[in-house]
Amino acid sequence: MDFYEVLAKRRTIRDFTDREVTDEVLQRILGAAYKAPTNDHLHQLEFVVVRGLENIMQIIAPVTENTQNIQQAGLEAGRATMDADECEMFVDALPKQQKMLAESNCLVLPFYRQLGCPLLQPGEQSGLNYFASAWAAMENIFLAAAAEGLACAFRIPIHNESAYVKALVGAPADYELTCFLAIGYPAPDAFIPTQKVIGVKDRIHSGKW
Repeated sequence: MDFYEVLAKRRTIRDFTDREVTDEVLQRILGAAYKAPTNDHLHQLEFVVVRGLENIMQIIAPVTENTQNIQQAGLEAGRATMDADECEMFVDALPKQQKMLAESNCLVLPFYRQLGCPLLQPGEQSGLNYFASAWAAMENIFLAAAAEGLACAFRIPIHNESAYVKALVGAPADYELTCFLAIGYPAPDAFIPTQKVIGVKDRIHSGKW
């Protein structure tokens, strides 16, 4: 697949089939993370892979409660400020926060370690280098999944979710849960939000804004 075709196919999908993601394919996809740029030339990245509906449901137990608490209020507030495309995405995404993580039967928990200070408490902009490295690695995973004909859906942890997952899987204290990541084969009727068309020429400034 051409690289720019991969970019076009890299979409967040929240509806999956029950087709299994084999260990071989998953290893290739996750291996792409280690090709991303990384701060201090370190790859402080580890993965926990969870399969089986019962196991996944245990991992994502806080997601259901947290989503229910914010779903209606979030949608009502969003409708007042979002444009039509943004609102369309949220209306589909919020009710599927639990379903999308369980449905693919391949839940990946990426953990990233920052040396010296907490990942989520940078003292200055350069303190975000490790956080940026973690998400550069995630984007490589998303692109690799698209190249394999798969799709991803991710949820960034909120409230108690990270602490709960770390305790449940025995993650070291100095590793941070980057996201909940579902990797799977997209359903034929998977909802695909409208992509915004950006005029690149209008966003490029020569010399000054």
